[in-house]
Amino acid sequence: MIAAIARKGSMQMVLAIACGLLLGLWQPDLARAMKPLSDVFLLAVGALIPFVMFALVVSALGRLGRGVGTVAMQMLAYFLCMSLLSLVVGLAIGLLMRPGVSADLALAPLEWNGAGPALLDALPAILVQACTQSIMLPTLLAAIVTGCLLRLLGEGAKAWLAPLDRLLALLLRVLRGVVRLAPVAAFGAMAFTVSRYGSASLWPLLKFLLAMYVASSCFVFGILALVARCCGYSLLRLIAWLKSELLLVVFTGSSVAALPALVERLERAGCPAALVRLSLTTGYSFNLPGSNIYLAVATLFLAQLAGIELQVGHVLSILLIGLVTTLGSTSVAGSAFLTLAATLTILPFVPVQSAGLLLAVERLMKCRSLTNVLGNCVACLALARWQGTLDRRELRAALGT
Repeated sequence: MIAAIARKGSMQMVLAIACGLLLGLWQPDLARAMKPLSDVFLLAVGALIPFVMFALVVSALGRLGRGVGTVAMQMLAYFLCMSLLSLVVGLAIGLLMRPGVSADLALAPLEWNGAGPALLDALPAILVQACTQSIMLPTLLAAIVTGCLLRLLGEGAKAWLAPLDRLLALLLRVLRGVVRLAPVAAFGAMAFTVSRYGSASLWPLLKFLLAMYVASSCFVFGILALVARCCGYSLLRLIAWLKSELLLVVFTGSSVAALPALVERLERAGCPAALVRLSLTTGYSFNLPGSNIYLAVATLFLAQLAGIELQVGHVLSILLIGLVTTLGSTSVAGSAFLTLAATLTILPFVPVQSAGLLLAVERLMKCRSLTNVLGNCVACLALARWQGTLDRRELRAALGT
């Protein structure tokens, strides 16, 4: 029984964090030498994610049928709206709760003299910098072009999509193998953090976790609940109906694990099968409100740790750059953290090296995956309602309303 519990990823993460904490307090010099463990993990995940993202996007676009132009525009409008709202919620909670203020960790602050109007004038340069400094955006653009070209081939695209799917399955298996090493990376990150900053680093991390759960709750029970009510159902009833899938996400830490069951559930709820497959597939790449909230809260948290006096220009830069870099997110484990690292390389006022602090609590943010899953389920129902294809009778029968 003890061996079975020890094999669980969550228990391994807890043990790794505890060992890193003890090593940091007991042997600070040795603990500082553990930093490469987290650095190597980040490099491995960073090397795999662009290939996985490319395969996911090309596979989804290559299978789109004819006459989906209007549907695609509606989906794009909805996804952009939810991305903007989730980033705003994350920024608002981060500014109100200020989880990184008074942490006294003495991170090296960086100077930045930007302002709102200057940032807007420099936005084209920021986009160019995003494409040159981060591989995510060029990969996304290349995937979109490739997917559109495959669509032009018609039936001939199947000859290309079959090997692409096999490659994607192989990449996902490799990525899952790398993610299993997350406890080792968390051990290194926690040991280095505590050894360098002392036990004072634990309190801001707990505050960061609290801010994440508060922000996710505000988005789910504020924004998503309002969308659900406008579509004629209760979000709480939808959550109760999807409890098995949501519990699967919590215990496995993977949003993708629940995808097959979610497809069946949403079809039973009155959504057309074609729309379910299209919206969920693209939503798992482009509609990730939980990851957007994480990006906003984490960026503010690290800026506050660095002692940055946040101004309007800082907040606007995080919002605008976040809208661009979050397009490169996926639902694959580790993608949100990689998107955060890519965003920090573009922002000139937050030390990108400080992102390693957050690895210690990466596995504890179940709210991020749950918000992503709920956001995509609500999006599917909302798009069906928007297009007039939602079967209200089946929806009432499924949710008991």
